[in-house]
Amino acid sequence: MKNTLIALSVAVAVACLVVPASWAESAHHMMVTPDELKWVDVPSVPPGAKVAVIEGPLNEAVPITFRLKFPADYKLPAHWHPGIEHVTVISGTFNMGTGDKLDPSKTKPLSAGSVAIMQPKTNHFAWTKEETIIQVHGFGPWAINYVNPADDPRKK
Repeated sequence: MKNTLIALSVAVAVACLVVPASWAESAHHMMVTPDELKWVDVPSVPPGAKVAVIEGPLNEAVPITFRLKFPADYKLPAHWHPGIEHVTVISGTFNMGTGDKLDPSKTKPLSAGSVAIMQPKTNHFAWTKEETIIQVHGFGPWAINYVNPADDPRKK
């Protein structure tokens, strides 16, 4: 037991020393209040949603954090992401499901405080009844790929 504990302590100490230089150079202290967020349109999702990037940029291989604000009665067609997606509901209810096509009857209502974790390339969809804000975090680059290419607003 003692040898296992020593080996584990050494492994943790070595892991702490092997922090990628790019992360160490870009690490900084940040505090943001909701009124400081800058909301902008999101060309990669159907019109009406807004995004506020907190940590990024989203198109680089760095830690990312952003919020998405969806209006009432919003529908986000089935899509997937190349990386893991951690979603926390900040306000409202985010109705989320998995599958190849948006089906409101196959969603779970996630109220404020709820969390969803979507593994890479997992087809999923969502809709709202009321204005809803979610926070997404993970490691970039972040991208959205629609199951049905006709749902992609960038191609319209």
